[in-house]
Amino acid sequence: MQRMPSSMKPSSMVQGTFDDLGVALADVTFVVVDLETTGGSPSGCQITEFGAVKVRGGEVLGEFQTLVRPSTPIPPFITVLTGITNAMVADSPSIRTVMPQFLEFAAGSVLVAHNAGFDISFLKAAAAQTGHRWPTFPVIDTVRLARQLVHKDEAPNHKLGSLATLFGARVTPDHRALHDAQATVDVLHGLIERVGNLGVHTIEELQSYTSRVSTAQRRKRFLADEMPSAPGVYIFKDGSGEPLYVGTATDLRRRTRTYFTASETRRRMAEMVGLAESITPIVCATPLEASVRELRLIAKHKPRYNRRSRFPEKAVWVKLTDEPFPRLSIVRTVRGDGAHYAGPFASRRTADAAITALHEVVPLRQCTPRLAKTASSTSACALFDLGRCGGPCIGAQSLQDYSHVAEQAAEVFSGSSREAMAALRGRLDTLAAQERFEEAATLRDRMMALVRAAARAQRLRPLTATTELVAARRREGGGWEIVCVRHGRLAGTTLTPVGADPVPYIEALRTTAEIVAAPSQSTDALPVIGPSALAEETELILAWLEKPGTRLVELEGRWTCPVDGAGASRAELEPQATTWSTVDLLDPAPQRPQDRPVGALPPPAA
Repeated sequence: MQRMPSSMKPSSMVQGTFDDLGVALADVTFVVVDLETTGGSPSGCQITEFGAVKVRGGEVLGEFQTLVRPSTPIPPFITVLTGITNAMVADSPSIRTVMPQFLEFAAGSVLVAHNAGFDISFLKAAAAQTGHRWPTFPVIDTVRLARQLVHKDEAPNHKLGSLATLFGARVTPDHRALHDAQATVDVLHGLIERVGNLGVHTIEELQSYTSRVSTAQRRKRFLADEMPSAPGVYIFKDGSGEPLYVGTATDLRRRTRTYFTASETRRRMAEMVGLAESITPIVCATPLEASVRELRLIAKHKPRYNRRSRFPEKAVWVKLTDEPFPRLSIVRTVRGDGAHYAGPFASRRTADAAITALHEVVPLRQCTPRLAKTASSTSACALFDLGRCGGPCIGAQSLQDYSHVAEQAAEVFSGSSREAMAALRGRLDTLAAQERFEEAATLRDRMMALVRAAARAQRLRPLTATTELVAARRREGGGWEIVCVRHGRLAGTTLTPVGADPVPYIEALRTTAEIVAAPSQSTDALPVIGPSALAEETELILAWLEKPGTRLVELEGRWTCPVDGAGASRAELEPQATTWSTVDLLDPAPQRPQDRPVGALPPPAA
């Protein structure tokens, strides 16, 4: 057995992690390994020989070679292939002796093998057999690289012997472990030279190399060189400075570098990188700030390669109009006009479905003209004859009687939805009992569209009406993540150092946070949902507030939701969508205070 002397072990060769994705290949320590075994599967076969070569920067640092005595005889066909006989291994050490020695030799390196899956599977099995934890070695497979880089007109196949001939290996592979490992070293260096010409110069780029990534795409990796290793938002821009794509990352440098490697598999992103001429980073204090900034930037610039949140203005709402005889209408803007709103909806189709569901159980008028307090028509539509409308247009229903109908619809939007949902469920049961399953499925979908929109509005409205809310949550490494929310908009966020008193940081945040005007014509009875922030932004904030361990610090205003509102109905109809705060609202007690505080967050984790 030959071991590298300890004097040859430079401290720089230990590489615990590759979190910095810019580790140059010349600085990486590779251990090229080859094994001979008694068969093809580690489940029933064993290692008979180890061969390994440690290299860095083209220089051989040491070699490791030993025969291993298996616990079962070597099959004759293996002896014919490798030349290793039972007599040769009779006095050799067992795997229990060799495995810890190999792990010490390979510590902190990148493992390389030809057909690495075979060798690594045997090494992992041997580690488990001898009671050693398998380290998380990065692995390079020279077969996989060769398939990307060596064409058929250069070599008949990608076997080690063929590649050794192509790259002029100094040792001919002969199915002996050390010789094969030495030949693989020269093959590795030949392959690295080829990918270097294609712009691959780091270990991460080598690990993820694939010919599917164009040379032009790889050559643009320099765009990420100046990105900070910090959380935030990144913006890809074209030559004229127009944003192409906006994204978030916990580490801006690490994330943006992936766009120039095979780890990015989206076709449209390859096209985007081809057009990109620069990347602009925006460092953010917290992940919530990054998510909100991303949302605002996408809504503002509408980058062509973003698919989500590009057109928030296309969202629609269902409005119960504020007039003597209210009706349901689909609108694109939430105004402070005293009307009730449900939504937003992603499409007009789902908004229509929600309106149809409510019309099933609440006999609102469906005609579009604005009606005066007195009858203005001499004939009613067919809905009056079907008993689906009281006929206020012809004076068959008084203003007072119709107001009770309108109150039922308003209650679904802003208060309790139990009566309406019970009526819809009854209708659904009737259709199912009559085996009218297609109609039942359609009604079910309409119910869900209605209850989701109403629940969404009821969650958004209270936070939008809240003048100021300050909340905090402990960070994993210590300290606090603190946010300030005003009228549903993220007004500011900060982090406190580990061990520091958070109070001064909270006061500074409140002083410097963005001033957000209250929605116009908002009242305690009916706060407006917007327009201080996009609905998606308020929902991001709510998701952060609802996570276990969040603590309320300051609250100006009243942050409440209906006890038996649409959130409770949605939890019953769609349990998988339930969050802890929704469950907390499922209070079956018949008494109402009408509202219960949403701000009663769960106690922090110990």
